[in-house]
Amino acid sequence: MDQPTDEKLSERAHQLWEQAGRPEGRQDEFWYQAEQELREMERLREQAEAPPPTILPG
Repeated sequence: MDQPTDEKLSERAHQLWEQAGRPEGRQDEFWYQAEQELREMERLREQAEAPPPTILPG
């Protein structure tokens, strides 16, 4: 799984901060939320691109 880049994290954290009304002193909260979102998006992308499981005749 690829890790989100600092640039992508920064962009998403900034979006979240603006959506929340630009509160002071909550940078870490928005950075953590951005990190969680981007990791989940990457996990879902990898899952969607994975080949379907092989079912063996039984």
